[in-house]
Amino acid sequence: RRGQVRRKTPVALSVRGCCRMFRRKLSALEYHNSGVFDCKDEVGFRNLIVWLEDQKIRHYKIEERGNLRNVQNNEWPIHFEKYLADVNCPFKAQERQENLDWLLGLAVRLEYADNVDKYKNCTADNVKNDATKGTDPLINLDVNNPDFKAGVMALANLLQIQRHDDYLMMLKAIRILVQERLSPEAIANANRAKEGFTVSLEKHLLGFDTGDATLNEAARVLRLLHIEELRDLQTRINEAIVAVQSIIADPKTDHRLGKVGR
Repeated sequence: RRGQVRRKTPVALSVRGCCRMFRRKLSALEYHNSGVFDCKDEVGFRNLIVWLEDQKIRHYKIEERGNLRNVQNNEWPIHFEKYLADVNCPFKAQERQENLDWLLGLAVRLEYADNVDKYKNCTADNVKNDATKGTDPLINLDVNNPDFKAGVMALANLLQIQRHDDYLMMLKAIRILVQERLSPEAIANANRAKEGFTVSLEKHLLGFDTGDATLNEAARVLRLLHIEELRDLQTRINEAIVAVQSIIADPKTDHRLGKVGR
């Protein structure tokens, strides 16, 4: 655990200016939603706090982070206030912009301390080039351009995407659909899935009788499809658990302290 950080004199900033400032620090920390983070979004704020503790600050041991990770809990603000006190944050929990800026600054300093060799030769030009490469290309679009709106609407109608007042949000939905359904890999997987295999319905007991042979057969088909969907869901859950464990179960080791974590 690190020592206390001196409190800086707070500077009055607009919400928009704070969000831009946060995004620069989030981008430096490689936060996945740095380009769209909104400091006024309560859910996004809580998830960011959890991410900072899990990935960068690591003040708590893994087993001590449960209350902070439960972002849906009505008592989360209480646990967040305790967390601020534990990391010696000089701002109150109600001062959202100030304590978030302080936590981001702490995360940046800890990240630098753990990777001095990586960052010591960084220049302003290198940082600008890296930021340009990592920026979401959709951010640079003029969302108020009539041609842009017309193109997005045409794509949404073609792909049967639900309309939305935010055209950029609609374009992101289109991108997700294209990546998941229309990429060469997705098409190849879909074609393999269509091949399927032959199943004998007579070998599968329904467990009840509708009184109609046709309905019984349809019910067997529906049950088999449901079982297949449950298997696919279980596979996805297992993959998600493995992915999360690979992230949170890899604490950094500080050999100078002789222990794992902070």
